[in-house]
Amino acid sequence: MGEPLKPLDIGIVGAGKISGAYLSTLEGLKSVRLTAVTDLDPARARSVAERTGAAEVPDVAALVARDDVDAVLNLTVPAAHAEVAVTALAAGKHVYGEKPLAANRKEADAVLTAAREAGLRVGCAPDTVLGTGTQTARKAVDEGLIGRPVAATAFMTSAGHEKWHPDPEFYYRPGGGPLLDMGPYYLSALVHLLGPVVRVTGASSRPRAERTIGSGPRAGTVFPVEVDTHITGVLEHAGGALSTLLMSFDVRAARLPRIEVHGTEASLSVPDPNGFDGAVELHRGDGWQTLPVSAGYRDAGRGIGLADLAEALTEGRPHRASAELAAHVLDVMLTLMDAADQGRALPVTSTCERPAPLH
Repeated sequence: MGEPLKPLDIGIVGAGKISGAYLSTLEGLKSVRLTAVTDLDPARARSVAERTGAAEVPDVAALVARDDVDAVLNLTVPAAHAEVAVTALAAGKHVYGEKPLAANRKEADAVLTAAREAGLRVGCAPDTVLGTGTQTARKAVDEGLIGRPVAATAFMTSAGHEKWHPDPEFYYRPGGGPLLDMGPYYLSALVHLLGPVVRVTGASSRPRAERTIGSGPRAGTVFPVEVDTHITGVLEHAGGALSTLLMSFDVRAARLPRIEVHGTEASLSVPDPNGFDGAVELHRGDGWQTLPVSAGYRDAGRGIGLADLAEALTEGRPHRASAELAAHVLDVMLTLMDAADQGRALPVTSTCERPAPLH
């Protein structure tokens, strides 16, 4: 990757569990520099500040007011994503946030509008699709190795995050659930591979009304489930391919592929989109053959999308983990949930460009 003339100064809002993965990546990048951090829990902010040398600040307002913050890395819970993003944009800061972009379409539109009016960039996770796994698979699709894409499958199954997460309630509140939590990885990959989605149909269920925290100091605590936790759908892409999607927090064990793409000439096995790498395999009728790594950021980690945004600013090009892609993915997920509630197929009114491929 090319390097900006000056690192982009970053302020982190939210120093929870996911921040550790970002810090491990950002500390090795020359295109960004962490300068400030804040969290509702001052002890967590202090821990990050001591690890990185960044300034610990009391709140979001103080962070976005700093002259040494060019962009805000928004690692708050999903319900706060839009509020923090709009606050940062109003202060003249670029934003890169965790997924989903917002909890609903209205909030997502507010973020896009604020960015457009301010002439600022907004990026959004997941950036795992910029790694060698999805990008090598995309190159195979783009080069016609599978012929014309006809169908895809995408499966994410687990028994629920409460088994390992010490504070899992937000996964089961509005803005959470398996689709909004894990769907962005799979849907972002499907858009990279097959283009935007134009229509969806689906069904969903909520087998359990309560969950129990399984680890940490609050183990044994029972909390209510406020969203559906098993969701299935069929997605129609603009190019005509049909993707079958399953997202669940209710499956104890499964032997399902993460993503497969099937074409008129061959099938493609795509690695877990929640990771950056992994084997990409092609089947032309004579067994699965592993393709050589041919595209994507090598040795990438969470936060590489922020580095891509920083470099895009310097190079004057669109960044790949864009808010427009994230807004379309959010709209697809919400439309799928609406389709499940209504028991019918619904059009997806938003769209986006496929981000530029990586080589």
